[in-house]
Amino acid sequence: MTVPDGHAFSEPTYTDGNALAGPLSEIFAVDVTAASSRCAHCSRTGPVGGLHVYDRAPGRVARCPGCGEVMIRMVHGNGEVWLDMSGTAALAIPLDDQ
Repeated sequence: MTVPDGHAFSEPTYTDGNALAGPLSEIFAVDVTAASSRCAHCSRTGPVGGLHVYDRAPGRVARCPGCGEVMIRMVHGNGEVWLDMSGTAALAIPLDDQ
């Protein structure tokens, strides 16, 4: 695949979902990266820590490692955190007291 100016297209690099641990700890009292998430597109289930996180934009985008669809979007701005989890069909958060 090439981009319009003729340069070769290269896949962006990503980190795993554990890169969301710090940012998500600002709004959740539990470690969400240990939670199990189900992709709304392909129904793949796995830990949030296993998602592919891209952070070369104003925010972070976490994609399903199975189908590549966006599961989580997170953007900081103006003293707020915007969290879009519409690509996540379910999130099972383990509780310490159980």
